[in-house]
Amino acid sequence: MNVLLQEFKDRIRVAAETHQTLSLQGHGSKAFYGETPQGDTLDVSGYSGVLSYEPSELVVTARAGTPLRELEALLAEKGQCLPFEPPHFGAAGGTLGGMVASGLSGPARVSVGSVRDYVLGVSMLNGRAEELRFGGQVMKNVAGYDVSRVMAGAMGTLGMITEVSLKVLPKAPAEATLMMAMPQAQALQQLHRWIAQPLPLNASCWVHDDSAQPAQDFLFVRLRGAQAAVEAACLRMASDVQQKGFAVSRMDNAGAAGDWQACADQQLPFFQPEPAPQACLWRLSLPPTAPVLDLPSSPLIEWHGGLRWLWAPASEAAQLRELAQRHGGHATLWRTRPGHGVEDRRVGVFTPLPPVQQKLQQTLQAEFDPHAVFKTGRLGL
Repeated sequence: MNVLLQEFKDRIRVAAETHQTLSLQGHGSKAFYGETPQGDTLDVSGYSGVLSYEPSELVVTARAGTPLRELEALLAEKGQCLPFEPPHFGAAGGTLGGMVASGLSGPARVSVGSVRDYVLGVSMLNGRAEELRFGGQVMKNVAGYDVSRVMAGAMGTLGMITEVSLKVLPKAPAEATLMMAMPQAQALQQLHRWIAQPLPLNASCWVHDDSAQPAQDFLFVRLRGAQAAVEAACLRMASDVQQKGFAVSRMDNAGAAGDWQACADQQLPFFQPEPAPQACLWRLSLPPTAPVLDLPSSPLIEWHGGLRWLWAPASEAAQLRELAQRHGGHATLWRTRPGHGVEDRRVGVFTPLPPVQQKLQQTLQAEFDPHAVFKTGRLGL
């Protein structure tokens, strides 16, 4: 047995016996996300390394502490990738375990699916320090709880992920990004029309650019797929936009790639505004067909309208959540003000779960972690 894995087991066993709480952490790139965790930090970043990679089978298995950049570099050598584009918040870039635990995906999530959709299997240590394995290295139907995927987004509250098997995909043979000068309402309407058509849409981003003189609204759309399909879609979409009187241009792929990565990592100027004493960053998850919303500030919109970021005080939590729920979604307090995390989080980071879902979550936690070793409160439960 791996020495480090045995140390983790011993640490969990002692915590269970002494009623301690352990907060799991890799690179700490997502430490800002969720409620403030309680308990002692258990650093799992040292448990790293790719265990197996079968390019012909499109499957990779690695330990949870494996750096995302290291894994993605290995896949790139074989022309493959993690198509959901996990964000690399911070210089460290995050780990495989943190990617699954947070369940966060990048700009392509709307077209290719989320982290959860690519998890084939996991190994984990539960709150009894028992090593459990769920799923495997192939896609198949599952009876009962698909625990390997339940771990995606659980934020370490069900146990410690030790290994993950993922489905990977070949990189698309062709890619193009179109930039259009278009107001929000028209951009959403256009996206709603396009997603109903057989176009190789992969990602989109609408933003109000205050830095332009004068300020302008821009819609960016990325296409990926076969060369012929991408080229045909570019011509068709450009024609659609120009007929409505809006300017459109095709970006250089190398420059656009950097912008899309910056969007995933929240390094665009929108995510680094001028200091605002009361501003927190909010994340609104909505149906893509939701209309323009009456928001406190101009949003950045991804996922063809399904993900909307905005800056607003924590005190507006109730109004934002009521607005999001009215349109079939929910609002999350994503980033608090520097130095005011405790104060801002009093409004609650996450929209409260419905009673049935809350009961289900609590039942799962009690089953996997009867001694509350991992009950850090990260999810607000």
